[in-house]
Amino acid sequence: MATSTKEQIDVTAALVRLYVFLAQYLDRCSDEAARKNYPDSELQGHLAETRRQLMEILAVNPVVKKKLEQECDRILALGASSLKAGVADAKTREAIGSERAILRSKTLALSDLVAVFRAME
Repeated sequence: MATSTKEQIDVTAALVRLYVFLAQYLDRCSDEAARKNYPDSELQGHLAETRRQLMEILAVNPVVKKKLEQECDRILALGASSLKAGVADAKTREAIGSERAILRSKTLALSDLVAVFRAME
């Protein structure tokens, strides 16, 4: 089945949202001001809903779905560990920084793709 440009935009935009929410989650782990400015329940709700939507969409490709699940689980576990420990040690801060850089790159690339898809409409 061929997908429409709108469906491509929807999938890509959902990935952008997920990566933005994951990045915000990591930001909260290392920045007290970020924790205060964005209520945890609101962030968790957006993150859970976006993740749920993507898992439904990605059911057509179990390999990609599993990779995304593993990525989300890894980032959420890293953040939870950091929040539980309070002040993160140097190794945890470095891991958060690395994950944050990866999320930033993916978000930028996917945002560009959304822009291209929208221009094709």
